[in-house]
Amino acid sequence: QVQLVESGGGLVQPGGSLRLSCAASGSIGSIYAMGWYRQAPGKQRELVATITTGGSTNYADSVKGRFTISRDNAKNTVYLQMNSLKPEDTAVYYCKANHLLLGRNYWGQGTQVTVSS
Repeated sequence: QVQLVESGGGLVQPGGSLRLSCAASGSIGSIYAMGWYRQAPGKQRELVATITTGGSTNYADSVKGRFTISRDNAKNTVYLQMNSLKPEDTAVYYCKANHLLLGRNYWGQGTQVTVSS
């Protein structure tokens, strides 16, 4: 079964940038839709961005224009480029893989992003 490992989180100043990576243990190109979610303390986990096997993307309104999700199927990796970061972006960011045939979700362990001056 696919395993997901996020990396790239850390501390950043408001207005700064980070690039998160989600490395999958197996091939994701033809059968997994991918997404990034985040969860801040005291809040529910929320959708940040999704990308289909064909490369179609969707974003939460709060990040549209600032964040970009992409995938490199040859590397079995999904990325989240985060620009113009705001303190309200502070959260644990999780990678999700959705098996299109099984309808099953696989989650990574998360990576902390903290935006603070």
